Amino acid sequence: MMATIVKGGSFVIDSSSWESIMTPEDLSEEQTLIAEAAEHFIENEVLPHDGELEKLDYKLTVQLIRKAGELGLLGVDVPEKYGGLGLDKVSSTLISEKLAKGSSFALSVGAHVGIGTLPIVFFGTPEQKRKYLPDLADGSKIAAYCLTEPSSGSDALGARATAKLSDDRTHYVLNGAKQFITNAGFADVFIVYAKIDGKHFSAFIVERTMEGVSIGPEEKKMGIKGSSTCPLILDQVKVPVDNLLGEPGKGHVIAFNILNIGRFKLGAGCVGAAKDAISLSAAYANERTQFGKPISSFPLIGEKLADMNIATFVLESMVYRTAGLIDAVLQNIDHGSDAAGVQSAKGIAEYALECSINKVFGTEALDFVADEGVQIHGGYGFIQEYKIERIYRDSRINRIFEGTNEINRLLITGTLLKKAMKGELPLMEHAQSVQESMLEPTEQSDTDERFAQEKRLLATAKQIFLLVGGQAVQTYGLELEEQQEVLARLSDMMIAIYAMESALLRAEKITAKSGEKRGELASIMTSVYVHDTFASIERAAKQSVAAMASGDLLSLQLSVLRKWTRHTPPDTIRLKRQVAEKVKAAERYVVV
Repeated sequence: MMATIVKGGSFVIDSSSWESIMTPEDLSEEQTLIAEAAEHFIENEVLPHDGELEKLDYKLTVQLIRKAGELGLLGVDVPEKYGGLGLDKVSSTLISEKLAKGSSFALSVGAHVGIGTLPIVFFGTPEQKRKYLPDLADGSKIAAYCLTEPSSGSDALGARATAKLSDDRTHYVLNGAKQFITNAGFADVFIVYAKIDGKHFSAFIVERTMEGVSIGPEEKKMGIKGSSTCPLILDQVKVPVDNLLGEPGKGHVIAFNILNIGRFKLGAGCVGAAKDAISLSAAYANERTQFGKPISSFPLIGEKLADMNIATFVLESMVYRTAGLIDAVLQNIDHGSDAAGVQSAKGIAEYALECSINKVFGTEALDFVADEGVQIHGGYGFIQEYKIERIYRDSRINRIFEGTNEINRLLITGTLLKKAMKGELPLMEHAQSVQESMLEPTEQSDTDERFAQEKRLLATAKQIFLLVGGQAVQTYGLELEEQQEVLARLSDMMIAIYAMESALLRAEKITAKSGEKRGELASIMTSVYVHDTFASIERAAKQSVAAMASGDLLSLQLSVLRKWTRHTPPDTIRLKRQVAEKVKAAERYVVV
């Protein structure tokens, strides 16, 4: 059965059904086996060497990456005809999640299989794919991605590395430096961005053995200490013209599309790391005694465990929903064709907005979970002997990776507005309709139907977003992109809406397919999250309208917001205690 293709960003104006989304409860037997294989590899091959890996043992890291390749864990996204498995994005997501328990090693693998290999998968010529992909898929060669420069971080297109075509037109001469390159210490293949003639931003496949390629010293980092992070120096490097990746001057197409999938996979990794933090924290809370009893028995510790579990449940729901969307858009592509890569990249770009949402929410959720985990551990959480300390340090880079969260917040709103201007989404028509109806009476009563109040709050959240977004377009016009504070708040509303809806649809699915009792915990977590998050949407909306309006117009809009946001909250303290009891009993992340 062919899945319905959903327009990226349409969640802010349309409703979805639980039948239409992918959740972890829908995993096939094959996908479950893949997840188990990845988990088994981490538990039995990587974690026993955890201490050595954290000391940055190149030889051991490469050895384990190659062992992962032998198991097929590196080739999931590589087409079968080029030595990979060519599996779906849900399978790829599962591997990213399960490997996350391997800390820095997971980053080394993630950089290799994602941003290192996918540029060739998506944009390589048949010859380039035949030459490089089989070795990348089995780990014989390891890849790195080289975009950032000392003078250009978020402004990727401001790169100063140059490429000049030789007089005989057989090669390009590359000069420049790249910074903060993951896997640089041992990578064999580098995806390097440089400007042809200092103007045309382009991508190249550079090999470590090419004359003029050198690697700078390892950076001394706050976290992710077990991964290699070095500068790459290019000094008169002769790169064959056949190693130009994609078209000259079209490097931005490759860079931005690869960042989309990188952001999504980063969100998946955050799911795995958050689950690890919950297991460590719940076990410690049960074991640690103070005042004659386990600290897990204290309500404030229980509330922390509940909040950690709820945030992870919501993130997991978002990530697998997005994986399902991507798989649906890729299903009609002939993956055996030479054009499949470019078509796949275009399909994934449809959900660039959702990929950024996953990245922002996931990295901030993990930071929250890790921080609370340290707090539960108390003083021991500050000691390196306890893994929660490392999770806390390692998590911080994620909000900077793959475009800072500030940049991604601007991209979320900017991408939606571009879709609207291109006629891909009737956003402004919906915004106009909301504005015209804002003075109409609002029915606040809820039925006895399961999730009735949560559904109403979600619908209201979408109305609020359209009201504020429409007002922003009217107020600022073409200057809206300069109003970054308002754009960020609009993005926060979109993130919250996607998160609320993903959790709600998943809870509905579990309840519908497995019954009220089995769906009880998911329902409780969804109710808590929706009500808590609705308050943040209300706050962001009020801050935004206060920045855009004054006098009678401001009074009117604040009055409308007060009317729309009026509701009776549930007893979230009681509900969180129920979640906490489940987490404490299981000593791990729980959904049912």
